[in-house]
Amino acid sequence: MNIKVTKEALRWFKEEMEVSPGDMIRFYARYGGASPFHEGFSLGMNREEPHDIGVKETIEGVHFYIEKDDLWFFNEHDLLVDVNIETEELKYDYLK
Repeated sequence: MNIKVTKEALRWFKEEMEVSPGDMIRFYARYGGASPFHEGFSLGMNREEPHDIGVKETIEGVHFYIEKDDLWFFNEHDLLVDVNIETEELKYDYLK
Protein backbone atom coordinates (compact mmCIF):
# COMPACT_ATOMS: atom_id res chain seq x y z
CA MET A 1 0.00 0.00 0.00
CA ASN A 2 1.00 3.62 -0.50
CA ILE A 3 0.10 7.03 0.86
CA LYS A 4 -0.59 9.73 -1.71
CA VAL A 5 -0.96 13.36 -0.59
CA THR A 6 -2.11 15.93 -3.16
CA LYS A 7 -0.57 19.40 -3.41
CA GLU A 8 -3.82 20.84 -2.07
CA ALA A 9 -3.70 18.53 0.95
CA LEU A 10 -0.06 19.42 1.64
CA ARG A 11 -1.03 23.10 1.54
CA TRP A 12 -3.89 22.32 3.99
CA PHE A 13 -1.43 20.69 6.41
CA LYS A 14 0.90 23.69 6.18
CA GLU A 15 -1.88 26.23 6.74
CA GLU A 16 -4.13 24.41 9.22
CA MET A 17 -1.59 22.39 11.21
CA GLU A 18 1.46 24.56 10.56
CA VAL A 19 3.56 21.55 9.56
CA SER A 20 7.13 22.09 8.48
CA PRO A 21 9.92 19.85 7.21
CA GLY A 22 10.71 17.12 9.73
CA ASP A 23 7.16 16.89 11.11
CA MET A 24 5.54 13.46 11.33
CA ILE A 25 1.82 13.03 10.50
CA ARG A 26 0.24 9.70 11.43
CA PHE A 27 -2.90 8.24 9.86
CA TYR A 28 -4.52 5.59 12.05
CA ALA A 29 -7.61 3.48 12.62
CA ARG A 30 -9.75 4.95 15.38
CA TYR A 31 -12.76 3.53 17.12
CA GLY A 32 -16.01 5.23 16.13
CA GLY A 33 -17.59 6.32 12.89
CA ALA A 34 -17.49 4.28 9.72
CA SER A 35 -15.26 3.62 6.76
CA PRO A 36 -15.76 1.88 3.42
CA PHE A 37 -14.29 -1.29 4.93
CA HIS A 38 -15.07 -1.34 8.66
CA GLU A 39 -18.24 -0.33 10.47
CA GLY A 40 -17.35 1.22 13.82
CA PHE A 41 -13.91 2.46 12.74
CA SER A 42 -12.83 5.60 10.91
CA LEU A 43 -9.57 7.20 9.86
CA GLY A 44 -7.83 9.48 12.33
CA MET A 45 -4.85 11.77 11.83
CA ASN A 46 -2.42 13.30 14.30
CA ARG A 47 1.04 14.80 14.54
CA GLU A 48 3.13 12.32 16.53
CA GLU A 49 6.39 10.40 16.49
CA PRO A 50 6.30 6.88 15.01
CA HIS A 51 6.90 3.61 16.84
CA ASP A 52 6.82 1.00 14.07
CA ILE A 53 6.22 2.46 10.59
CA GLY A 54 4.44 0.25 8.09
CA VAL A 55 4.18 2.77 5.23
CA LYS A 56 5.68 6.24 4.85
CA GLU A 57 5.60 8.99 2.24
CA THR A 58 7.74 12.12 2.51
CA ILE A 59 6.70 15.27 0.67
CA GLU A 60 8.70 18.49 0.96
CA GLY A 61 10.27 17.10 4.12
CA VAL A 62 6.94 16.30 5.84
CA HIS A 63 6.60 12.61 6.74
CA PHE A 64 3.16 11.00 6.42
CA TYR A 65 2.96 7.49 7.81
CA ILE A 66 0.85 4.56 9.00
CA GLU A 67 1.98 2.24 11.77
CA LYS A 68 2.22 -1.48 10.98
CA ASP A 69 -0.55 -2.17 13.52
CA ASP A 70 -2.98 0.01 11.53
CA LEU A 71 -2.38 -1.42 8.05
CA TRP A 72 -5.37 -3.81 8.43
CA PHE A 73 -7.72 -0.81 8.30
CA PHE A 74 -6.85 -0.03 4.66
CA ASN A 75 -7.82 -3.47 3.35
CA GLU A 76 -4.86 -3.51 0.89
CA HIS A 77 -5.85 -0.15 -0.64
CA ASP A 78 -3.72 2.97 -1.12
CA LEU A 79 -4.68 6.05 0.86
CA LEU A 80 -5.29 9.22 -1.15
CA VAL A 81 -5.39 12.40 0.96
CA ASP A 82 -6.99 15.39 -0.77
CA VAL A 83 -9.08 18.46 0.08
CA ASN A 84 -12.83 18.81 -0.39
CA ILE A 85 -13.06 22.16 -2.21
CA GLU A 86 -16.57 22.85 -0.87
CA THR A 87 -15.78 22.34 2.83
CA GLU A 88 -12.03 23.07 2.67
CA GLU A 89 -11.44 20.00 4.84
CA LEU A 90 -9.38 16.89 4.22
CA LYS A 91 -11.01 14.00 2.43
CA TYR A 92 -9.75 10.46 2.15
CA ASP A 93 -10.15 8.02 -0.71
CA TYR A 94 -9.06 4.42 -0.81
CA LEU A 95 -7.62 3.25 -4.15
CA LYS A 96 -7.06 -0.31 -5.30
